[in-house]
Amino acid sequence: QVRLVESGGGLVQPGGSLRLSCTASRSTKEDVVMSWYRQSPGKERELVANCLRDGRIVYGSSAKGRFNVSRDDAENSIHLQIASVKPEDTGVYYCRYHLLGYQAVWGQGTLVTVSS
Repeated sequence: QVRLVESGGGLVQPGGSLRLSCTASRSTKEDVVMSWYRQSPGKERELVANCLRDGRIVYGSSAKGRFNVSRDDAENSIHLQIASVKPEDTGVYYCRYHLLGYQAVWGQGTLVTVSS
């Protein structure tokens, strides 16, 4: 089974920026949709963005403007950059690997805390 390793979380001051990365143990060059999700305290997990195989990035409703997601199939990775972070960006960010026709696999999550 594919394994996902997320990195880049931690404590960030409001107004700063952060970059999260997720690397898969298997190729993302097949029919794989890579995604970022976020679970904020007391809330359900929500979509940040889907990285589609054709290169399109589809953002969730709460992740527009300050969020930038990129995909690097050469490194089997996706990245999430958030600019001008706000306290409401606090949460656990999860990577998801979905090879079409198979069950999706989740990473263990990386905690982001936005606080001064």
